[in-house]
Amino acid sequence: MSLGIRHDEAAAGRRAGGADPAAVPPAVRSRPPGWRDPRLWIGLLIVAVSVVGGSRLLAAADDTVAVWAVSEDRGPGSALTEADLVVRRVRFADEGDLAAYYPAGATLPADLRLARAVGAGELLPRSAVGTAEQQAGLVELPVAVEAEQVPPSVTTGSTVDVYLAGKPVLREASVVDAPSAESGFGTTGGRRQLVLSVPEEAAAAYFEAVAAVDAPVLTVVGRS
Repeated sequence: MSLGIRHDEAAAGRRAGGADPAAVPPAVRSRPPGWRDPRLWIGLLIVAVSVVGGSRLLAAADDTVAVWAVSEDRGPGSALTEADLVVRRVRFADEGDLAAYYPAGATLPADLRLARAVGAGELLPRSAVGTAEQQAGLVELPVAVEAEQVPPSVTTGSTVDVYLAGKPVLREASVVDAPSAESGFGTTGGRRQLVLSVPEEAAAAYFEAVAAVDAPVLTVVGRS
């Protein structure tokens, strides 16, 4: 059966310039560059330089140091261990300032006690600590003051002056305990009780001054 096409006519068509399906070249797929390709090495070099440069930039930007800070308000005479401290990262404008504090990696002295009050979150200064022997001369003095004669900002860890009839009877006393008036603790008949840490001789002078007045009126002044 013939479809109307003669083989000699197809061959004549190829000779006349027609396309031969068998003569079409196969498609060539693109190949990834080999390890000898310089473009690969240039790309790796660019990545390496970027990583190193970024690391140095971050290291230069983070010039903070880790130091110990007190986790809660503590009054003078309080014993401190690492359990009472937290680590804070701080940037000091002057590198010499770091010497005034305890780096987080440093070993704390044994029998560490506060010589003055330190507030929660405050860095632990070397000047604020001592030993139990150094704190032997301090006593805790309870002082009852009319609530309106105590600033609301006075809390545990504050430093205050106490005045009697307008004259100072205690200077730079550290507040060991200061229950708030709202809590109901440490309040009697509208007065607020503070527990102060003072030297023994200062406590003796305070009692002598209060005993010399018939109706003593105390005023507490907070120090910043």
